[in-house]
Amino acid sequence: MKSITIIISLLLSLQLFAQESFIIKNVKVFDGNNIITKTDVKIEGRFITEIGQGLHEDETLDVIDGAGKTLIPGLSNAHVHAWAPASLNQAVKAGVVNVMDMHGLENFQHSMRMLKDSTNYARYYVAGFAATAPGGHGTQFGFAVPTLEKPEDAKKFVAERKASNVDYIKIIVEPYRETLSQETVAAIIEESHKANLKAVVHISRLKDAIQVLENNADALVHIWWDELIPLQKLNQLSDNKTFFIIPTLLTTLKAFEAMGDKSEDFLSKAELLTEIKKLHDAKIPILAGTDPPNLNINYGTDLYEELFLFKEAGMSEIEILKTATSNVALAFNLDKMGYIKPGYLADLLLIDGDPSQDIHDIKKIEMIWKAGKLVKR
Repeated sequence: MKSITIIISLLLSLQLFAQESFIIKNVKVFDGNNIITKTDVKIEGRFITEIGQGLHEDETLDVIDGAGKTLIPGLSNAHVHAWAPASLNQAVKAGVVNVMDMHGLENFQHSMRMLKDSTNYARYYVAGFAATAPGGHGTQFGFAVPTLEKPEDAKKFVAERKASNVDYIKIIVEPYRETLSQETVAAIIEESHKANLKAVVHISRLKDAIQVLENNADALVHIWWDELIPLQKLNQLSDNKTFFIIPTLLTTLKAFEAMGDKSEDFLSKAELLTEIKKLHDAKIPILAGTDPPNLNINYGTDLYEELFLFKEAGMSEIEILKTATSNVALAFNLDKMGYIKPGYLADLLLIDGDPSQDIHDIKKIEMIWKAGKLVKR
């Protein structure tokens, strides 16, 4: 562990390339909510300082021509499992400046989080160990994890995660292995909220999704696989509960491929896409996440594939861009991120195209900045 800390400290000391102050001129901007057809964006140090047409230039500023290009906030992947700094590097080189880890080794995570201010690594947010039952999902990966057997275990589990400085609590409800009782899940959610932590839940069945949301879970980190949600029930949840969902569609579809004929027991791709559109129409915030490295999904460009699936589901380009930018920032309380606004961190992607009109242009990234520094690709 000491050697890992030393290596990460050395990496932090390396600054490969930085533009301290610059202006991007005559660029189209998606600011996290809306489109600005043509404007200038000024960056000084780590932050965006001004936005507007005809911003003053001087000899201290580099000028980047943004004509015919689009500037969007840096992307976030709301569901990953990262095991090495190389994963964070792969992410940021694709414009993914933030990743949300949903279960891993806490001691190792502490070291990786030290890279948060390094230009060439994505910021790393963590749940630490996920809450699961003895023999449950999450215990099969070759490292010891704490488990819970009854509601009374929730207080100690959440306190330990809080002491490990996690960013949120992850709970696993997976009936295809041993799983937590709903009473225990409800207790974990309650203790998480007492600790001012969001509680996000892995589910695969609709009835479990409904139950944990009725028990005030803040989010689902997968979509259900087994049946369509009745519109009346969805509207009831939308009206009475506040939550978001990370569908991980790419992961789900790849899992179905791996299952072969067994996947016939679950929803089809068309039905899953219908569920996404229903959620979106019900005003449930949707966040983009891909669950790498499961099913050989990568930490970078495979996030684009999730966005393309949202397009297939019938979402507009603007709403799709929000799933990987402002929606994540709002859901996980990422301070001064997810938007292009004065005072916000200069996490920026300059794209030779217009993903607000054709989401597939997200593949045409020319330049990436993390906190105002150019990412080496």
